[in-house]
Amino acid sequence: MSRIGKKPVQVPAGVTAAIDGQKVTAKGPKGELFFVANDEVKLELKDNAVSVTPINDTKDARSKWGMSRTMVENIFKGVKDGFERKLEINGVGYRASMQGKNLQLALGFSHDVVYEPPQGITIAVPKPTEIVVTGINKQQVGQVAAEIREYRGPEPYKGKGVKYAEERIVRKEGKKK
Repeated sequence: MSRIGKKPVQVPAGVTAAIDGQKVTAKGPKGELFFVANDEVKLELKDNAVSVTPINDTKDARSKWGMSRTMVENIFKGVKDGFERKLEINGVGYRASMQGKNLQLALGFSHDVVYEPPQGITIAVPKPTEIVVTGINKQQVGQVAAEIREYRGPEPYKGKGVKYAEERIVRKEGKKK
């Protein structure tokens, strides 16, 4: 039994929600998003809240129940406030800068890495060692942050590389004589 799925998702102030069959559409100050739910769950809008219920008691329906509710909650939060992911760069000579809309990274390679963000994603570089990825789609923000981190992930000996701001690197001890 899903504990998350039981709670209805309240539609925040300033956001309009509409349900058309299995499609939930949300419009807010930041933009518009939609989510198409699986046929195993039923969506209904009443009392300014969206409730998600499984159609039958199969394992497949129950497994999609909580996820569908979370996706609906994420589109409401995205169109109202948006999502943000911070990355930090550690290492001598490692830095980031903006080149128009593109992100330019100096990560110890023989060339600079230029990353072009997809539509709907904004990248900011407040400091040369800090990158902030923002957007209204949570999945897309996380994917862009993961792609940037992938260029030079943090290594365990000196901690050099690109890491998430909240990430803790487990350090290893070097060679002993």
